[in-house]
Amino acid sequence: MAEERMYYSYSEYLKEKYGEKVYKLPVNLPVSCPNRREGRGCTFCAEEGTGFESADARISVREQLRSSREKVEKRYHAKKYIAYFQNYTNTFLPLPELLGYLEEAAREENVVEVWLSTRPDCVRRDYLDAMAVFREKSGMEVSLELGLQTVNYHTLRAVNRGHGLAEFLDAVLAIAPYGFPVCVHMILNLPGDTMEDARESARVLSALPVSMVKLHSLYIPKKSVLYQEYRNGRISVCAKEEYLERLAEFIALLRPDIAVERLFARIPEKDSAFCNWGCSWWKLMDEWKALMEEKNYVQGIHCQYLN
Repeated sequence: MAEERMYYSYSEYLKEKYGEKVYKLPVNLPVSCPNRREGRGCTFCAEEGTGFESADARISVREQLRSSREKVEKRYHAKKYIAYFQNYTNTFLPLPELLGYLEEAAREENVVEVWLSTRPDCVRRDYLDAMAVFREKSGMEVSLELGLQTVNYHTLRAVNRGHGLAEFLDAVLAIAPYGFPVCVHMILNLPGDTMEDARESARVLSALPVSMVKLHSLYIPKKSVLYQEYRNGRISVCAKEEYLERLAEFIALLRPDIAVERLFARIPEKDSAFCNWGCSWWKLMDEWKALMEEKNYVQGIHCQYLN
């Protein structure tokens, strides 16, 4: 089995699309999330959202991109970039403001794509129409990342996600006619989920017009509701071996042309109460690859359920 084809990596997807390696430059915008406005937000969400890696949202998009680009250029000699608007729910911004940020990113040198992280219940057709116009005028690819986390609607309710599976299905089908690549963010070991939820998650995503998936092993930020539940013993995290098994089954069931951006969580140690069972991501990767080889698995080997 060729190791590089064990799964279809996101880096490979980008090389095929742009002819060379492309790097994401994280950007934080001054935006919140409707779920936080209406209540406590998702139990696993920290005060920073997912913006651990990026700059203060008060800094301009231009400055954030240039600061990150200088570091990446120096380290990797990179030439092409994606402006990754990663924190909270970017389509929760008023449309004129969001378009202004996109246009600012598009003016930056060697930025070939903008990537917007959002929620399934914040996908609106007027926004999609406007992003299609932006894409046409700028020549810039627009990708959308939808946070789903799990197809188990009981778990979605338990983690106070604020939407169910139906809103996700509706969002993906609404985006499809526009041709924007869709990435789905998933956590394969949320408290309450089982191996069957991981398997069904792969099946559901594979049956939809999804281009990419970003997988996370659950981490528990210290500034989150989940941290209180974890500290008080009300929830537990599955064993490392169980997560690796779930990940192997998910990949084996996943449609072969869906690019996989990430397999494990990454968060600064100082910000987390739990992350990756105290293991480095590369050690987990080695263990997972060994398990895949033991099972003789590659991505999509069990994808016969489609059509």
